[in-house]
Amino acid sequence: MKSNIVKMWNILLFTVGFVAVAVVLLGIRVFFVKGGRFPSSHISDNRYLRNKGIVCAVSTDALERKK
Repeated sequence: MKSNIVKMWNILLFTVGFVAVAVVLLGIRVFFVKGGRFPSSHISDNRYLRNKGIVCAVSTDALERKK
């Protein structure tokens, strides 16, 4: 019984540690760069997609409604 509890705590601590490392690695730019922020995932902020003529569905809908 005690062995199962120890295994459970080991797995829990490993999981919490793994998630903490992942957050730090994903947030390096935010945490350690002055004025850093997460990159935008919005389609209109992506230069490659803009060059291809791909736009956000919401923006397209708004433009079509204005016409």
